[in-house]
Amino acid sequence: MSGKKIIVAGGGTGGHIFPAIAIANAIKAMQPQTEFLFVGAKGKMEMEKVPQAGYKIKGLDIAGYERSSLIKNIWLPFKLIKSFFQVRTIFKSFKPDAVIGVGGYSSFPVLKSAQQKGIKTFIHESNSFAGRSNILLGKKATKIFVANEGMNKFFPADKIIITGNPVRKSIAESKVSKEEALEFFGLKKDAPTVLIIGGSLGARSINEVILQHILDFHPLDLQLIWQTGKSTSKIYLERAKPIPNIYASDFINEMDKAYAAADIVVSRAGAMAVAELCVAMKPVIFVPFPHAAEDHQTMNAKYLVERDAAIIVKDEMVKARLFAEITSLAKDKIKQKKLSDNISAFAVKNADKKIAEEILKTL
Repeated sequence: MSGKKIIVAGGGTGGHIFPAIAIANAIKAMQPQTEFLFVGAKGKMEMEKVPQAGYKIKGLDIAGYERSSLIKNIWLPFKLIKSFFQVRTIFKSFKPDAVIGVGGYSSFPVLKSAQQKGIKTFIHESNSFAGRSNILLGKKATKIFVANEGMNKFFPADKIIITGNPVRKSIAESKVSKEEALEFFGLKKDAPTVLIIGGSLGARSINEVILQHILDFHPLDLQLIWQTGKSTSKIYLERAKPIPNIYASDFINEMDKAYAAADIVVSRAGAMAVAELCVAMKPVIFVPFPHAAEDHQTMNAKYLVERDAAIIVKDEMVKARLFAEITSLAKDKIKQKKLSDNISAFAVKNADKKIAEEILKTL
């Protein structure tokens, strides 16, 4: 398939972007002549992260439905129509042989346009509850890659391939030692380290608890690596800056080092966060995002909690319970080992290669 051209569409969050890059990297490793073009939404983080990974990207003027402000949705139909015209221009110029959709606003017009033109389309659905756009697109997709069993309630059974979720190679193949990682973040080598990751855009409920207890970590001999997320990060970063036992950043690119440094992790329960934590084999306290579609983050977390592989604190209980759970787990080495051993059983390190092989078989 020398010289084939593939468009990768989607983004919005790290949970869509990093698997997309992992799939492209895996295909490139098997077929170096493949040419890629990413398509994302203007103003979203893929416009920064994809070029950093060495790939070209085009941005569409598209946005998602705003539940918080109905008036903002007035322009949505016009933006969607405009995005289809933009996709037509991209297709004329790039002439793709295939399109891979990973979810996010920009995925729908690109895959829909490809299907109308008879171009092969592949979908990666990371969650246990499929998104509405992917369900619509799945009817005409060439193949659909999923993380979990039971997805035939959303997609045609004969198109589904269970691959797991692609994890960044830097994490899946990390050789970073804990000592190196702690030195990178400027932290002590002999203090329990807590990693807070509320997703690439942040998690307000988690961040507010950390802010409330920001001066309580040091007396307990705990240190913190805190990814605040891009949203409302300024106040958190300012408060954390003068405190020596806390490393804070709105986004951590070196997540392999963050995982290596951490003794325990507090995280949302998006599909990609779960996949990475299984591979990193970290004791984790999940705080599922309560407004995720079909409450899929709670389902993701419960699957591991029921197998004694994680702890869950519901979002409405964060203020009352989260800090106590952090301090308890950070001091309990036996519980940490049990959670680490149990979560490691669910690690999938080669999902990107499985997906790449299946796509290349078809082209």
